[in-house]
Amino acid sequence: MSSGVLDRSGQPKSMKRAQRWTGEVEDLYRFQQAGYRDELEYRQIKQTEIDRWPDTGFVKKLQRRDNTFYYYNRKRECDDREVHKVKVYAY
Repeated sequence: MSSGVLDRSGQPKSMKRAQRWTGEVEDLYRFQQAGYRDELEYRQIKQTEIDRWPDTGFVKKLQRRDNTFYYYNRKRECDDREVHKVKVYAY
């Protein structure tokens, strides 16, 4: 995520659904599975570094809001039939 200019609340201006799989959609899928909007919201709430797979760059592990963890594979986990469920936010 870029550190562009955000409003003070950090709330998104708009949302659209993903149309096709990309690396960004894969990461959003993982954050949303763990109960967060995206990487920005995760960093605001957890204030911790994000573990990523060194070869693919995908998220490796996320802490859910109930403090349990989700562990992800290094390969794609968001199937084509799940792509349309991923929300892509614009700030």
